[in-house]
Amino acid sequence: MSVSRRGLVAGSAMLPFAPLPFSAMAQPAGGPPIRIGVLFDLSGPFAAAGSVPCSVGAEIAFELFNERGGAGGRPVQAVAADSQSRAEVAINEAERLISQERVDVVLGVYSSAHAVPLAQRFEAQRKLLWITTAVSTAVLKGKNFTHVFRPTVHSDQYGEASVQFIAEHCQRAFRLAPGDVKIAIIHEDGPYGTGVAGATEEQARAAGMKIVLHEGYSATTPDLSTLVTKLRRERPDVIMHTGYNPDITLFLRQAKSGGLRTRMIIGQGAGYSQIDRLTETFGAEMNGFCNVDPAGTQMLEPDKLTPEARDLRQVLMQRYEARTRARDLPTHASTGFNSTWTFLENVLKPAVREGDGSIQAMIRATQGVDLPVGGTIQGHGLKFNPPGHIQAGQNERSSTVVMQYENARAKVVWPTAISGGPPVLPFPAASPFALRS
Repeated sequence: MSVSRRGLVAGSAMLPFAPLPFSAMAQPAGGPPIRIGVLFDLSGPFAAAGSVPCSVGAEIAFELFNERGGAGGRPVQAVAADSQSRAEVAINEAERLISQERVDVVLGVYSSAHAVPLAQRFEAQRKLLWITTAVSTAVLKGKNFTHVFRPTVHSDQYGEASVQFIAEHCQRAFRLAPGDVKIAIIHEDGPYGTGVAGATEEQARAAGMKIVLHEGYSATTPDLSTLVTKLRRERPDVIMHTGYNPDITLFLRQAKSGGLRTRMIIGQGAGYSQIDRLTETFGAEMNGFCNVDPAGTQMLEPDKLTPEARDLRQVLMQRYEARTRARDLPTHASTGFNSTWTFLENVLKPAVREGDGSIQAMIRATQGVDLPVGGTIQGHGLKFNPPGHIQAGQNERSSTVVMQYENARAKVVWPTAISGGPPVLPFPAASPFALRS
């Protein structure tokens, strides 16, 4: 299977592992391949913030789908591109995939800053965009798109989970009622960070919590010391932080050197889900940090999943470890696999089986997708909001969890019904970020 000139190995020399080229995948025999565009950031800052694990998860989904017969016996062929962590490159590469490579579908897109303009362009050109990863609510909310779909979560859910988690545990852990908890909200100022932060503020105010600071910053800023000073002055009980990898690393370094102390820091996806990267820099100092994101499949109890989802879970875990030698499966790898597999199995396959595999056949197929809770490897179900809905094209059954890190491994600590045990709150005394008595 040939790959376009910018394959998934592009830019991988600077990464700890190289994604498997799609050309190495097994292919069923049964007709011409179905070509699908695949767009991820394989170089630049978003690569290390989670886009590369997403791409590897997607590769495994393509590989497995072809091994199991493809769509009506036809293989899927990935035509891959690297958006290089730059919005203008993402737009140009998407245009190239459509106009030069002649694909009707593109899946991928890690950054919400890329997803917002791309969604508008795909809708205008009546091509199908399947967003695997970018979560900004602004991508779909109020747009009534008919050609853009997102099987994963949206950014409002990060704020909901963060606040509900603290509201549930603050009395026991901090000896504070929700109305006495002081919250600081800090975020990168793109669509992703702004969307998550806005939802967090709305939820915190509804819970009666005190917002002592709400501030955004550029993800490429070289200095966050002024923000650290403001946080020290306001003395929040909980800091809720949305960012990518470089800016999170900068913030934590300057927070540590600046003597910032708090009861808990809750990351809200993206760079905080790359615990392997953060542990490389901070070691055991990351113990106790919490993070909100969709669940990595290895965090869930297998009996919470359907038999099919359990089977897929096992395949992903084994192949990801064999391919990358990663100690723990990154959340983004589960998201990349899950979002890709649900398109291939639940949209493309029925569109080929029951129609002509056209864009319209795929859109009709989305209307019939109905996976229950536990029906995907990340535990959530899948059913898309219909046209006319405020979030048309969004998975109405998507869900986030709160996870907590210990020795670079994540454990689900919220919702309590599916948690692996109670959270450790506040920060353990050994943490450099813990409040001193």
